[in-house]
Amino acid sequence: MNGKCLCGAVEFQLDGPLPDLYQCHCSLCRKLSGSASDTAMFIGRDQFRWVRGLDKISSYRKTTGFRADFCGSCGSTVPHLMSNTTHFWVPAGLLDGEFSGKVAVHLHVNSKACWDEIGGQGEHFAEMPEIEELSRLLHEDVEKVEGELVET
Repeated sequence: MNGKCLCGAVEFQLDGPLPDLYQCHCSLCRKLSGSASDTAMFIGRDQFRWVRGLDKISSYRKTTGFRADFCGSCGSTVPHLMSNTTHFWVPAGLLDGEFSGKVAVHLHVNSKACWDEIGGQGEHFAEMPEIEELSRLLHEDVEKVEGELVET
C-alpha cells in the first residue's frame, strides 16, 4: 500500500499485511493532528520504504522524546523511524486505498479532551502501555491471518 502527504512531495510504500491502528488522545497528539486524537500504526522497518521526498521532511522534537516529522511543503505529518529503530510510526490518514485494519487501541484516555467521545470497541489505556504490549495488540489480527495462511 502506498501513502503520501497532502501535496504528494513525500511518498512511501508499505509491504505485507498491515497491523491494526491506535488512537492517542494525549494533548501532544491532539496538537499534532488538530483533532481529538492521532490515528496511526507501527510498521516493521523491513515493511517500510521511502519512494520519494525524504529531502522535503522537517522534524520537531521535544526534550521528552516526542517527535513529529512533516512535509516542508504542505505541512502534513509524515512517517518517522521510532526511537526503538525497529518500527516506523505511520499516520493512517496518509494511506491511499482501503485495508482491513481497525482502531484496536485507545491511548492516554485519561487525558482526552473534555469534548472527545471515544467510540468503537478498541481497548482503552489510561496512559501508554509497554511498547511490547501495544505492538502485540496491534498485530494480533495480522498474526491470526498469517497463521491461517500457514495452516492451509
